[in-house]
Amino acid sequence: MDGLVADLMAEGAELDSLVAELRAAGWEVGTPAAGWTVAHQVSHLAWTDRWTLLAAQDPEGFAAALGREFADGMAAVDQGAAEGVGEEPAALLKRWRAGRAEVARVLAEVPADVRLPWFGPPMKARSMLTARLMETWAHGQDVADALGADRTPTDRLRHIAHLGVRTVGFAFAAHGLPAPTAPIRFELRSPGGELWAWGEEDATDRVSGPALDFCLLVTQRRHPDDLALTAEGDTARAWLPRAQAFAGPPGEGRKPLRRH
Repeated sequence: MDGLVADLMAEGAELDSLVAELRAAGWEVGTPAAGWTVAHQVSHLAWTDRWTLLAAQDPEGFAAALGREFADGMAAVDQGAAEGVGEEPAALLKRWRAGRAEVARVLAEVPADVRLPWFGPPMKARSMLTARLMETWAHGQDVADALGADRTPTDRLRHIAHLGVRTVGFAFAAHGLPAPTAPIRFELRSPGGELWAWGEEDATDRVSGPALDFCLLVTQRRHPDDLALTAEGDTARAWLPRAQAFAGPPGEGRKPLRRH
């Protein structure tokens, strides 16, 4: 848990470094997420941190708020992202910093066997920390793309890749399809050149390629056509365009960046 908490904090610090010195105009730059500026991205993370704390500290209150605020569907997500758009950037940044630090502290203290409510299936604290890291990295990618910044991939991607593997069944279910019965073998090359693998070695269905590309896929930050991933077998090929490591309805994904 200590290592996971440290990785979550490091992921937050990396995104923080991209926005900390931005002038007001920089916060207004549009990102690849339609209608979302840099401010929307950071505000969304702060909003989600608030939901995380509610889930960990008041599960019944989380359930009540979920029923109330999402009564009209997923519009609440855009509303949460819009909360910080009119806020002074310094105040928004301060609020996000405080929230993410509190999330790390609170989740680290949750008993290992306790499941916390969420927008998807309930999760243990370790999975919740992984999900927060995944979302921080994904929205950080949107900000980096908007600002034209290059990010150096790190071994923190393993957490996101693991979540992508664990959510294969969920990705099919999100599209109204039954969970696959054929096992998939995942073989990914880490940023440092190490092999990361999940699944049965003799599985017929396989997905392989760079871990960075895999993480961009499962967070829907790149179109599959723009990634150096190989899928072998009917199940693996069916999963690739449906991959989704985040809770909620199927995402719209991204348009291809180049022609093929």
